[in-house]
Amino acid sequence: MNTIILSEVAVRVAVDDGPAPKTLLQDVSLELTEQRVAVIGANGSGKSTLLRLLNGLVAPSEGTVTVNGADSMGDVRHVRSQVGFVFTDPLSQLVMPTGREDVELSLRRSIKNSKERAARAEAVLDRFGLLKLADQSIYELSGGERQLLALAAVLAVNPAVLVLDEPSTLLDLRNRELLRRTLAGLEQQIIMSTHDLDLALEAERALVVDGGRIVFDGGAADAVEHYRALCAPESTQGKVQAT
Repeated sequence: MNTIILSEVAVRVAVDDGPAPKTLLQDVSLELTEQRVAVIGANGSGKSTLLRLLNGLVAPSEGTVTVNGADSMGDVRHVRSQVGFVFTDPLSQLVMPTGREDVELSLRRSIKNSKERAARAEAVLDRFGLLKLADQSIYELSGGERQLLALAAVLAVNPAVLVLDEPSTLLDLRNRELLRRTLAGLEQQIIMSTHDLDLALEAERALVVDGGRIVFDGGAADAVEHYRALCAPESTQGKVQAT
């Protein structure tokens, strides 16, 4: 079981010509051990900042983040070997001309022998049904195919934790379902932000982020209900709370 701990975390960033830094997250203390955790909230609420803390892409201004005991800043290389990160737009992380080359690039540090690396990449691509696309230009692929290739490249090094930042945003219904089935079959702990509330409902635990704070932490169904009420017009919120 993986254990990710955020202790009294805040994230602040400087603002050009501003009198004070902008607060992106504050007062965040969490212990994440569940296999499936969803993070929901409006755009700009702090979801992406929260996820990027988990593998050292963002540094806490206050507090600490640890992954299985390793500090996200003090031992960032070890943390990143344990926590794979998939961005919203796969083109932001598919840096090679083809999927095969991208998966091999992911393996370069862990497998020095080129033949072994090529064989491992082939096996990973085959696992995800991507061999037929492996040598096509990534620009010829659909959004869903690119997303699966980005996922395969991250999973090639077998991280213990998989963090996904709104992975279904650019996908049509067919590819969202394909992504959902793929994620359901993975053994990794998955922590994922999403606007797809049906996808969020499949999690064991869900966090609602609003204004840089965790405003709800609990079961997925209750979290989605809380988020819907939060997003409702004020007149509707009163009716929801009264029932």
